[in-house]
This record gives sequence, structure tokens and C-alpha cells, in this order.
Amino acid sequence: MSTDLLNLVKEAREKAGKRNFKQSVDLILVLKDIDAKKGFSINEVIALPNALNKKARVCVIASGDLALRARRANAEKVIEGNELSTLANNKREAKKLSSMYDFFLADTQLMPTVGKVLGSVLGPKGKMAMPLPFNAPVDAMLERLRSSTRARTRNQLMIACRIGDEDMDDRQLAENALAVISAVEKKLPAGERNIADIMLKFTMGSVSRLPLAKVLAR
Repeated sequence: MSTDLLNLVKEAREKAGKRNFKQSVDLILVLKDIDAKKGFSINEVIALPNALNKKARVCVIASGDLALRARRANAEKVIEGNELSTLANNKREAKKLSSMYDFFLADTQLMPTVGKVLGSVLGPKGKMAMPLPFNAPVDAMLERLRSSTRARTRNQLMIACRIGDEDMDDRQLAENALAVISAVEKKLPAGERNIADIMLKFTMGSVSRLPLAKVLAR
């Protein structure tokens, strides 16, 4: 574990202070030396080594046995295939759905329909449904996503994603930050050399900045 990352977490925590609500912790990566005009983008779902106290919410779109197994696995929301037609005629409800859930899984047989009905609201948010094969281990997939975060560029060379909350200790937050940095690094043309700044921020705190990219454990 990088001492630099641990110190960054400690500094960000001190800046935030104590509040009367639980603060989230965001990691921000500023990128450099990348030609964004060439269509560069990142949209990665990253499993974190330390589970989030406020788990991500997952919506499953499926039918029959797959929908039943999703309900048994306590998916936060299950939409049956025949409900998609209702959403197609209710854009307001579709937009609400896209905001309420962090990740979407869809029966592979329903993927074309999901794309037509929800693509216009999920696409701009980088939340297009991931395929859920019929024989998939639904319980395991849901559990993994609930402890995952999404690292995504949004028309600029910067990534911001949640890595935890203030109830987690400094080492857990630093390990989660490292997991995101390592995953993003693999998607960059020149690896860590494309990372200009690493920043951390609690909800009510000011940004803490680490201007050096070489914090990965060796």
C-alpha cells in the first residue's frame, strides 16, 4: 500500500471534519496527454476490495426463472420482460429508473428490447445494461456489483467515482482508491503516465490533491 495514498485519505478526512450525516468519499483522477478528439473514453465497473457500507443498487431486467432467481437474490429491482412495453411509453418513469439504480443487468434474450426502450436514458449516464446469461450465478453477480464503483470519463479528461464513506478506515479507503487507479491505468494509452493528479474528497470537505501519479504499489 502506498504511503502517499494513505496520507491523502488522512488529509481529506481532516479537511472534511465531522458532520451530522455520513459523508461519501470520492476519488478524482485528472488525465493528461490524451487526445480526447479521437474518441477516447473509459466506462469501467470496478469491484472494490473493501465493500461499501452504502451498497450500489442493481436493477435486473429478466423473465421467467431468471427473474425468479433475481428476486430470491434480493435484487433491488426486478423488471419482467412484459413490463418493458410500459416503460417504452413512459419516458418520465424510464428516466427515474435510470437515476435510482447504479447498475443494470438484462437477460441476454431481452438485450435488443432493453436497448430500444432504455438505451436513450441509460446511454448518456454510462449505465447501459450488462448481459445476464440464463445460467449466470445471479447471487454472485449481484453481490459483486453492490460492492463496485463506476469509473467513467464525461466529455473531459477526468474521472470521478465513489470509493466509500467516512465510516471506513483510512487503509480501506486507500485500498479502494488503489483498485480504481490500477484498473484505470490499464485502460490508458501510456498507463500511469497519463495520470496528472490524484484527488480525494469527502462530501463536505475540500479537495486533497496528490500531484504525483506514481503511487501504485511495487
